Amino acid sequence: MLRTAICVIAITLMGSAMVMADDDDKKKDVPDVLNFKMKTITGKEVSLSKYQGKMVMFVNVASRCGFTRQYKQLQELHFKYGAKGLAIVGIPCNQFGRQEPGSLEEIQAFCKKNYGVEFDMMAKVDVNGDKQCGLYKYLTSLESDTIKKGKIRWNFEKFIVNKKGKVIARFGSRTRPDDKKIVALIEKELGEKKDN
Repeated sequence: MLRTAICVIAITLMGSAMVMADDDDKKKDVPDVLNFKMKTITGKEVSLSKYQGKMVMFVNVASRCGFTRQYKQLQELHFKYGAKGLAIVGIPCNQFGRQEPGSLEEIQAFCKKNYGVEFDMMAKVDVNGDKQCGLYKYLTSLESDTIKKGKIRWNFEKFIVNKKGKVIARFGSRTRPDDKKIVALIEKELGEKKDN
């Protein structure tokens, strides 16, 4: 009887160790850009690893900006490509001209009423400075042929991440979400458009 109990305990411990090892393997597989936790606009903590395997566009947004109408194009991209693997992630920020002063409830209501926003929205964060959130510390530190490192300059900057978790482009506020360069990147990544 004692021997049986010891065997049961040993098997249970081995199973727990295997689950922990599986969890560690999953964490190792998560691309750096998705290895952060944030709060959604409803206050729920989520891991950005939920976007693993998708193409992602991170956009710092504001409700009282000259570029606020870009919500319309973001929603159109979500509607057209969301089911095909594109995730739009809006991240409110009040650091530029105090153009996002509202509560999370007010921001959510504004986006829904005025632009029918259905894509994911996160809670308000700082994208620059001493209180810069982890995701934006990472994004603003990147530099490559297609990305210049440096602080966020204004609302509605866009970072595009491919399905493998590599940040492949950064676009400024003046580049609309439906700009042909952005659409071409999306369609290429999602297999909608073949190379010539």
